[in-house]
Amino acid sequence: MAFEIKAPQFPESVEEGSIATWHKQVGESVSRDELIVDIETDKTVLEVVAVADGVLIEVMKQEGDVVLSQELIGKIEAGTVASAPTSAAQVESIPAATSTDTGLAVNPAAKKLAEENNIDLSNVKGTGKDGRILKEDVQNALSASTAANTTAAVPSAPAKPAAPVLTGERVEKRVPMTRLRATIAKRLLDAQHNSAMLTTFNEVNMGPLMELRQQYKDLFEKTHNGTRLGFMGFFVKAAAEALKRFPAVNASIDGNDMVYHGYYDIGVAVSTERGLVVPVLRDCDRMSMAEVEGGIKDYAVAAKNGKLAIEDMTGGTFTITNGGVFGSLLSTPILNPPQTAILGMHKIQERPMAVKGQVVILPMMYLALSYDHRMIDGKDAVQFLVAIKDMLEDPARMLLDV
Repeated sequence: MAFEIKAPQFPESVEEGSIATWHKQVGESVSRDELIVDIETDKTVLEVVAVADGVLIEVMKQEGDVVLSQELIGKIEAGTVASAPTSAAQVESIPAATSTDTGLAVNPAAKKLAEENNIDLSNVKGTGKDGRILKEDVQNALSASTAANTTAAVPSAPAKPAAPVLTGERVEKRVPMTRLRATIAKRLLDAQHNSAMLTTFNEVNMGPLMELRQQYKDLFEKTHNGTRLGFMGFFVKAAAEALKRFPAVNASIDGNDMVYHGYYDIGVAVSTERGLVVPVLRDCDRMSMAEVEGGIKDYAVAAKNGKLAIEDMTGGTFTITNGGVFGSLLSTPILNPPQTAILGMHKIQERPMAVKGQVVILPMMYLALSYDHRMIDGKDAVQFLVAIKDMLEDPARMLLDV
């Protein structure tokens, strides 16, 4: 009995996908619930598993082909076993090389190359098994013949300095964009072309936050079942509190309408091998610090393993990206449409700062807020960023709501 392999049901926001990788080839055995093929969409990679034990007997869509929701992509014959490998006798009966009239064993590719270039195979020394002449042997003979002819043609030519020989190859590799990378590229261009994007900067003294984390990180991890206390949790909570105070930053533009969101779903950008993804933490204002840190960790693991669901990456109202983990000191993050603002974190760098007339070395971080000037006035953008700065430099403000 044959079972059909179909693409999964895509969400409404996804129109099509493409075959990323076939993990099984036609004729190979498969087990029920075993991964057969990966389908890449604009937002994530979906896994398709076998519905029964059997053998993959047909593949309708090859790697790179576009597939629609619920489209037939292959078939499995249930209850059968993959054919046994070819026997040794059968292997021996398949000619691996042809023989010339002189009795020489010659690889077919070598024979063809020799005929095209008028090479006498009797003068070619075979390096293959039992003296078989390989394609490489003919190529070497052809190179030697060409060099000899060139030398004979110009015997009286004066000697010239040898041209420098380039070691190594100058290799180029052209590969098509993955669907995820193409979608990222399109969205970034759309964000720049369809918004009045502007960036404002500030800097924050990370000293108080670092001291607080150092003081409580061990107790925090022990209390919350191994969840570690990082910096991103503080930034998420500070952003959620600041969004309450500046509703325009927690809004989006829909045509000629401005949509103000009464909830705080903050996306945290995560870098993966396939590209940048932004899973969303829902209702961050209601989450504890441990829930925020645990959610970030779970999303990071899922993103690394390609297990993020499309629902995990849709519906955010604000985004935080951290280029500091890669060493970035300062950048201008690009909006994540239809959101109207994005916060950029950067590397913590010790710098001399003037404090009460004294020069003090402090661990400083630059903050960047890119925003859509159509929706957010410069005053609100600057005050929003200052509010985040104040809460990070004095974390008690987040508890006291001041």
